[in-house]
Amino acid sequence: MIIVYIYDNICFLSMDGDVLHKRFYISAFCLILYGLLLTGCQGSPQESAVSPVTDSPTTLSAEKENPSADVPGTARTTVETPLLPESDSSEIYGNETVSLDASGASKGYLLLDYQGSADKIKLQIKTPEGTVYSYPLAAGRLRSFPFTAGSGSYQISVLEHAYDDLYAIAFSQEITVQLEDEFLPFLYPNQFCWYDGGSLAVEKGKEISRTSSNDLHYLEQVYLWVIQNITYDNEKAEAVTSEYVPDVDDTLKTRKGICFDYASLMVAMLRSQQIPTRLEVGYSGQVYHAWISVYLKEYGWVDDIIEFDGTSWTLMDPTLASNNDKKSVGKYVGDGSNYTVKYHY
Repeated sequence: MIIVYIYDNICFLSMDGDVLHKRFYISAFCLILYGLLLTGCQGSPQESAVSPVTDSPTTLSAEKENPSADVPGTARTTVETPLLPESDSSEIYGNETVSLDASGASKGYLLLDYQGSADKIKLQIKTPEGTVYSYPLAAGRLRSFPFTAGSGSYQISVLEHAYDDLYAIAFSQEITVQLEDEFLPFLYPNQFCWYDGGSLAVEKGKEISRTSSNDLHYLEQVYLWVIQNITYDNEKAEAVTSEYVPDVDDTLKTRKGICFDYASLMVAMLRSQQIPTRLEVGYSGQVYHAWISVYLKEYGWVDDIIEFDGTSWTLMDPTLASNNDKKSVGKYVGDGSNYTVKYHY
């Protein structure tokens, strides 16, 4: 029997009296090279052994010496309908080409629709503390964008491509946000992890949830399913542009993707089961990456997770762990050291 104890985000696994130390790594990493923010996505750091690829999620024990934990052998409550952005048209700003719908601001998101003719469009969101987030946009496509820095005043600007690398402001608006709950921005789909009620990612999340005993177990099963079923796409990594936006259902259908796809898919599967999940972008050493951190009620935000393999401590990486050529993928991602968060999505 395997018993998992949790203390200070460290899991202690006891097997027949022997204690092994293990911390579950939950990250999906990404080399992204966007203009003001990222400019493409090409890979992920570190190495880890992985079980053979299988289409079925791996079922693992999740017993814990914790009075408030789920009863071993029982299933977690599967979320059948994920939280999705909605509009009641109560707070809309814009002009003839831009519509900013802030009806959901208290729930942590902004809806934007652009109907202009510019060949390239960007959305910039300046947070209350001054950080500027930049998103590529597509004309005629309604999407959600998060207020991830909490309550406060955000400056929203829609930029149209003018010529060369120059953009002109098509519309700008300051929006005051008062969140109902600090976790809400990390429970809804957004531009970089988009899904709806019929998404393949949502259905896969439900399937895995039904074999999970609690949130921690579900988290581990999602991680294992992704690394065992998604293959790294080197050709896509070579060709990716600054306008690239992940498509979680395409990743599931093709069973391949670049690092940004790995991260986005995991975020969609976790958020759709109402587990607050941050898509985090920053630096690993000198290399730009993206990874995720997850909030679990019993333990708080779980991040910087590492695994003890019986010999040494190593960082687990979904991209490198998914039976790829580690040397080939490694050229995109560096060594995974010195993580520094720059943006949350």
